[in-house]
Amino acid sequence: MVSDMSPNRSRTVCVIGAGPSGLVSARELRKEGHKVVVMEQSHDVGGQWLYNPSVEEEDPLGRSIDENDPFLKVHSSVYSSLRLTSPREIMGYSDFPFLVKKGRDMRRFPGHKELWRYLRDFCEFFGLRDLIRFNVRVDYVGIANDGLVLGDEDRRWVVRCRDKFSGKVSEEVFDAVVVATGHYSYPRLPSIKGMDSWKRKQLHSHVYRKPEPFRNEVVVVVGSSLSGQDISMELVGVAKEVHLSAKSLDITQGLSKVISKHHNLHLHPQIESLEGDGRVVFVDGSWTVADTILYCTGYSYKFPFLDTKGRVGVDDDRVGPLFEHTFPPSLAPSLSFVGIPRKLIGFPFFEAQAKWVAQVLSGKRSLPSRAQMMESIVEFYRSLDSKGVPKHNTHDIADFTYCDKYADYVGFQHLEEWRKQLCLSALENSLENLETYKDSWDDDELVQEALRSPHFTQLNHIHN
Repeated sequence: MVSDMSPNRSRTVCVIGAGPSGLVSARELRKEGHKVVVMEQSHDVGGQWLYNPSVEEEDPLGRSIDENDPFLKVHSSVYSSLRLTSPREIMGYSDFPFLVKKGRDMRRFPGHKELWRYLRDFCEFFGLRDLIRFNVRVDYVGIANDGLVLGDEDRRWVVRCRDKFSGKVSEEVFDAVVVATGHYSYPRLPSIKGMDSWKRKQLHSHVYRKPEPFRNEVVVVVGSSLSGQDISMELVGVAKEVHLSAKSLDITQGLSKVISKHHNLHLHPQIESLEGDGRVVFVDGSWTVADTILYCTGYSYKFPFLDTKGRVGVDDDRVGPLFEHTFPPSLAPSLSFVGIPRKLIGFPFFEAQAKWVAQVLSGKRSLPSRAQMMESIVEFYRSLDSKGVPKHNTHDIADFTYCDKYADYVGFQHLEEWRKQLCLSALENSLENLETYKDSWDDDELVQEALRSPHFTQLNHIHN
């Protein structure tokens, strides 16, 4: 085992980030008796869901302006009209359902503000706000007192923060650090011939907020994932032409319906090159002269504050080595990550992660040995390679079975069957009816089953 920590040991823990993964981590850590401090760079809770309409300080491609300062000035990538792609019934933590509240956004697929309000309600109900230090940026997290050669019991972490307004720098030492900074802030950009010299407007969806600035323009949207589809449908109402560039022209029926409906929305394969005369040339030889290229090409994992002396790194968006996407074997359990996995029902999974971290730190549960954890990681990487999964998709789960296996680590409940079925139902509906699935569905029977479940019937008094 990694350590022989005595049960119910209280530790001082720094949680970095007050978004969905950070808030639930703070709650679970406190439940286990730990002393928790949450560092949050924004003025309120919510993380990605705390909408920021201002992107003036951001580079159009979502890069840091100052080469000597790797931190982004704007954290949130949420755009004004964004609505959830999953129904609210499946979104809540296990003991705090995402209920409809009168006077607020009561839609099944509400806008981003309603999810932020849910997170704020969660924070207030469980009394987490007093644990959070707002408007502080974590500049440095590193091992203290030669901790690399000390045992797990003795390792400490230096956390250095900077006040957003005064610029005052403070430094503290903690027994453990939980990194919960999210993964939708640092843009992932493609490499395209001519991209660096193309003189017209280029931006990443990280800094996209509203369609109006693109009125009467010819816009090329790169990427046909959810954000690319969503933003394209919004742009067709104002742009002269929208050209959607996709890796594959084998598109869903839902997207095909949208393209056939809008005369100014066109589908293309990937881009071959960007030319000096404004042309965007696609790999099939077709081209268009564009005013703007909008990259909806996803996000990368970055932790510019974290110094582990090479023990944890990011290689083509593979954060690791991490045992079960959570613990780096050589630094466990004093360093952990909550919120790394993607393509899953996030809130329940992050809750399971947080419980595991909190209980391992208290000594209630133990990790396998470092050798065993590394062996598991190597086998996991080998399995991805055998399936042809690219390295940058390492943390894409898309597997209910794995979520249930993970829950077994901490005795956390498996995903309810209704939650799984509602997730699949919404996905299937979106593939068929891309423009209408958030407002029209045929899974009312599943919804009623969900509302009859203990998740709702025993807990709906919580915040009504």
